[in-house]
Amino acid sequence: MRPESEAPASATRGARPDGRLRTASATETEALGAAIATRLRAGDVVLLRGELGAGKTTLVRGAAAALGAGVRVTSPTFALAHRYDGDGVRVAHLDLYRLAGLGEDDEDLIAEELAGDVVAFVEWPAPAVDLIADRVVLEVALDHAGADERDVALTWRAPR
Repeated sequence: MRPESEAPASATRGARPDGRLRTASATETEALGAAIATRLRAGDVVLLRGELGAGKTTLVRGAAAALGAGVRVTSPTFALAHRYDGDGVRVAHLDLYRLAGLGEDDEDLIAEELAGDVVAFVEWPAPAVDLIADRVVLEVALDHAGADERDVALTWRAPR
């Protein structure tokens, strides 16, 4: 596992003494997503945590673009999942905000979204953590830091 201090330069530009990163705009949050994407491969799952409006979908937008998805990435809050075709990999973007728990249909949907050559980003992952735990390589926590700034903590769970 590469420590955060060895992360791509664009991902450490806003590094703070506590090890967290700070992005100053949506563009910087997207750039961080793109930097993260360079370390991901098919089969990986990234958990995204943060309040509403913290930048989870913005980070996914940057990652999806870096993975070759040439379409506009939007929040899947009401659809639960969106899929994007990238360069040799599919990007799955799930938002489990509306789920209090998982029913059989929900588990089937998640299994379908994570099947094949996919890199998955899961917002509000609590209901599915047990189901996807063995595939999680990164946890990202985003916090509002005033205006357009975000504090971001990256916790890598797998070597990259």
